[in-house]
Amino acid sequence: MTGEVETTARGPMDVRRVMAALPHRYPMLLIDRVVTLVPSQSIHAIKAVSVNEPFFQGHFPTRPIMPGVLIVEAMAQAAGVLAVESMNLADSGKLVYFMSIDGAKFRTPVEPGCLLDLHVEVTQNRGAICKFSGKAMIEGKLAAEANFVAMISDPPKD
Repeated sequence: MTGEVETTARGPMDVRRVMAALPHRYPMLLIDRVVTLVPSQSIHAIKAVSVNEPFFQGHFPTRPIMPGVLIVEAMAQAAGVLAVESMNLADSGKLVYFMSIDGAKFRTPVEPGCLLDLHVEVTQNRGAICKFSGKAMIEGKLAAEANFVAMISDPPKD
């Protein structure tokens, strides 16, 4: 997130714009829309958790709960949208690679029917490598939190 820092909030962004920013597609696309995005600063995105999600068939059949790793992945995808939109890289082919996770904590189960509010902030920006702090909320209650690092890069050569 280099160059001029724009601080004007953007939003909402529909799923088509999210898909322009991310390479993920069903069943791994975990962002349904962006409520607001402040370039180089923060994003508020939404994941509508449906009983039809493929992971609920096995996690767990009698009490479906969204796996914690997918909650963290949803936060990382929100960070990816934030990075791509902040750098105007949509449709550029650049990828945002997840590099590390620290301090992940899970506070309450995420069940079908929830709207998962994803709040991610940039905590450090070093050009192509950025650090983020994320929180996943359900109706204002903390469900999960984590700090993570991502890198913006060209896709690997075949």
